[in-house]
Amino acid sequence: MKIRKRNFKKHRESENFWPAFTDMISTIALILFFLMLLAYIQNIITGKNLEFAKKQIIDTQKRLEESNAEISRAEKRLRLLRDKLEEVKAEVEEGQIALKLSEEQIEKQKEIIAESNRELGQLRSKLRGIAVLRLDVLKKVKTSVERELGKTNDRGEQLVLISDNGNIVINEGLVFDYDSYTIKSEGKKLLDQLAIAFERVLDDESIRANIDAINIQGHTDDRGSSEYNRDLSSKRATVVVNYLMNSNKDLEKKYGRYFAASAYSEFRPIEDEQTEAARAKNRRIEISIILKDSNIQNVIDEYLKESLEVFDVNQYE
Repeated sequence: MKIRKRNFKKHRESENFWPAFTDMISTIALILFFLMLLAYIQNIITGKNLEFAKKQIIDTQKRLEESNAEISRAEKRLRLLRDKLEEVKAEVEEGQIALKLSEEQIEKQKEIIAESNRELGQLRSKLRGIAVLRLDVLKKVKTSVERELGKTNDRGEQLVLISDNGNIVINEGLVFDYDSYTIKSEGKKLLDQLAIAFERVLDDESIRANIDAINIQGHTDDRGSSEYNRDLSSKRATVVVNYLMNSNKDLEKKYGRYFAASAYSEFRPIEDEQTEAARAKNRRIEISIILKDSNIQNVIDEYLKESLEVFDVNQYE
């Protein structure tokens, strides 16, 4: 009975061992399966992560390449800007130099203009002096006559006056009767004083130097034909010149070459109205001083010569 019991125990132990081993193997297999499954899943996940990472790397590389290209373009633009900046700097420097030169030229031009203005002022003064000389001669003659005969006659008529054109005007009624070229007695007194006055004035050499001629002009009104009036005005002017020379022989001897007679008929009226008073004013003797064109031209030539010399000097500086 005891032997049987031991065998049964061994049999039971043998039966218990194999299920336990099988369970262990199954468990290990299951664990390996799960481990393999986990590894597989992990590989899948890792593969996907790797692909994603690769894609990110590729995208990053593309962005990097684009950034590098943009940087290259920016560097190129920067170089162009630097080059442009250098050009601008060079232009600015050239402009500053040119501006400085221009300022220097402007200053020279200002000096030239100032000098020219000064010389032009001198020319104007000289020409004004020559022009004033003409009027001054006539004023001296007028003053001399008025000092001896007074300013008006017994009828209150002015003996001589200076017209707007700078000529001495003698009323025809003071010297001639209407439609006559015979000098009246009161006209002779007036012409006697004119002859003396002209001699005194012409005795001044500085005055004579600028006078070309003293022109005695005859003027009529518009009544009658122009031919008749021209003949009458010519005869009146010639008679006045002849009387002046006969009245003062020294005047003719010393300065007769300055005197001339001219006739204007009715063509230079001082009044346009068709009244008797207007016609009386138009019938007149005018005395004008003709200045030497050569003297005036010499003043202008001298100015031009000085101006050109200044211009040449400044041109070659």
